Amino acid sequence: MIGNLAALLLAVAVIASPLARAQDAGGGVTDLAALRTAVQADKKAFVASTLQLGDAEAKKFWPIYADFQRDLDAADRQRTRALEGVIALNKPMSELYARNLARDLMAADEAERRARRTMQNRVLKALPATKAVRYVQLESKIRAVYAYDVAATIPLVR
Repeated sequence: MIGNLAALLLAVAVIASPLARAQDAGGGVTDLAALRTAVQADKKAFVASTLQLGDAEAKKFWPIYADFQRDLDAADRQRTRALEGVIALNKPMSELYARNLARDLMAADEAERRARRTMQNRVLKALPATKAVRYVQLESKIRAVYAYDVAATIPLVR
């Protein structure tokens, strides 16, 4: 029994450590490296610890969150499919291929933009404005870290 309790406490400490580093005393996320670590560990737990939702708020919020994450995953898959061709292409790209790549990347960006707009409208109706805006800001920071990681990984086309 004591061993199980110790294991549980260790697991909570491991999860809470990056979460605590990612938040400053004012409750805002400022350390982007810590944010990346916390999100990779458990994004949903990180969002929950940052928003500190009540039961009624959580009941309204988590379905919105789940829908948004599904939409983001779809946009990310669309973007990844387009960028895989850039990575695999080890020679200068044709004009036609470049036009198609640009179209596919813009479509992925637009899908993400639509998902974000829908999420923002829904979350502003479901939560108090301060918590809604905090979530929108948090999601924006998480997406910025993701975009940086993609940009750092994908080479420029030739």
